[in-house]
Amino acid sequence: MLSGCASAPPSQVAVLTVNGCPRLTPCRFPPANPQTNGELNTQLDETEAALATCADQVDSIIECQAKSNAADDSATLHTVQWTLAPKEQ
Repeated sequence: MLSGCASAPPSQVAVLTVNGCPRLTPCRFPPANPQTNGELNTQLDETEAALATCADQVDSIIECQAKSNAADDSATLHTVQWTLAPKEQ
């Protein structure tokens, strides 16, 4: 018998997790082999810039997750529940 012709249990709730936050990428630091004080100073500037870029990325993810959590009133990523109504008999 076809399932549409008989009593069947209601469909289960499908839970979709939507993560709208950007993906993290590994932080990269420039290679270092300074030979002079000037090169060391330049290396320090480049490393500080790389750290700032990495920190900006982490801060943007934290902000995105906080907005998502505030919208959900939960501590998880945004969750959408998709419920199929049972057929009337």
